[in-house]
Amino acid sequence: MSTLAKANLDIPVSSAADLVHFLARGARPQQTWGIGTEMEKLVLDRQTGEAADFGRVEALLGVLEAEGGWRPIHEDGHLIALFGPHSSITLEPGGQLELSGRLCPDLHCSYGDFASHLAAIVDKARALDLCFFGLGVQPFSTPEQIAWVPKARYAIMGPYMTRRGDMGQRMMKQSAGIQVNLDYQDEADCIAKLRIALATAPLFYALFANSPLLDGRPSGFLSTRGEIWSRTDPDRTGLLPQIFADGAGYATYVDYALDVPMYFILREGRFVDLTRDRFSFRRYLAEGFGPHRPTLADWDLHLSTLFPEARLRPQIEMRSADALPARLTLAVSALAKGLLYDAEAREEIWTFFAPLDAAGRDRLCRDAWRLGLKAELLGRPLREVAGEALAIARRSLRRQAAMDDRGLDEGIFLDGIEEVAASGVTLAERLLAAWKGSRQDKLRALCRHCGFGCTGDPVLDPAP
Repeated sequence: MSTLAKANLDIPVSSAADLVHFLARGARPQQTWGIGTEMEKLVLDRQTGEAADFGRVEALLGVLEAEGGWRPIHEDGHLIALFGPHSSITLEPGGQLELSGRLCPDLHCSYGDFASHLAAIVDKARALDLCFFGLGVQPFSTPEQIAWVPKARYAIMGPYMTRRGDMGQRMMKQSAGIQVNLDYQDEADCIAKLRIALATAPLFYALFANSPLLDGRPSGFLSTRGEIWSRTDPDRTGLLPQIFADGAGYATYVDYALDVPMYFILREGRFVDLTRDRFSFRRYLAEGFGPHRPTLADWDLHLSTLFPEARLRPQIEMRSADALPARLTLAVSALAKGLLYDAEAREEIWTFFAPLDAAGRDRLCRDAWRLGLKAELLGRPLREVAGEALAIARRSLRRQAAMDDRGLDEGIFLDGIEEVAASGVTLAERLLAAWKGSRQDKLRALCRHCGFGCTGDPVLDPAP
């Protein structure tokens, strides 16, 4: 949910055309396209598996800051984030740690950044009796047991979410995911990619399902995180059926965003609460709010509070994958890049999902959360579709030909997840099979399944 700060946004806006232009200026020539990965991790007490208290998470940030190379971000005296030249380390509402990596030219670069990040944090966390889980939902701790990270924005968002759904605070405190950021070259390219990103959300949920637990027991879902998001806030989540209409463009997304109620604006370092009467950006654009008038910074902030399965920020951000074990984290980006950054691959994958209508897409998402790769797309199990999608992505990445120093293309990052697709047994189902015995038995199973730094074993292989 976090992004690096953007510059030059304190510009007044007076019409929807200004907002459309903001999305249009995000377009980039194909030769400059990058790939960005935001990786969230649950931070847990190594002895109990409970969510870590904020004090120890803040202490971890302090140790990282002391090593240099980071600009600390404080709020009300608390260290809440670190910004570097190209990336940031931020905290989600329940203390989840997120690396927002740089916009890399290829996944080999992304992998290097991720490996360096893990090498920097794991031993330091162990000294604080902390570890990390690549898991989509907290395994043991309930929302009531997880303290809020002391950010002013969460003091506004949290209470509002209790009025819009029954799982908004679970989303904020208990969930963790992987987001992939992708570029586009013009409006037509943007909408084509956004449609595919939305349409394939059930595939990403099923293939990367890794959150079968809630409050210490099986939830009945393989991606509980998906179910949680669907019950967070109907105004700002889902699959955006309007993007699939003929003639959809930047203005279609702007029109959607204009009608979503705002959380807040930021003035002189303080958040101004706009949640009391569901104040939309459309109304803000027409009337202002008290003495405040809209700026591009307000629009950019508002876009960051919309949570459909894929969104424009103005990069395309795919949001459907659960947090994963370290060895599989870059598989999400590899599949996304393989499917979306090649015209032939886009045509191939679209043929699977194009026949679905809005109701069919919604139904497939719900089935993917519950059944994983056993869910069916027009009579075909997603296991088969996933296998073909991975083959499409691997061919695409071969054509894109971004090689590492061993002469290997980015398809190497699909190696681990291909076995999941071939077996049809999700990570979630494998965890459930090991979920037995005492609390310590279950914690050991979790550490084997998705732990970063639970033991002294290497966190990530030197190369995939």
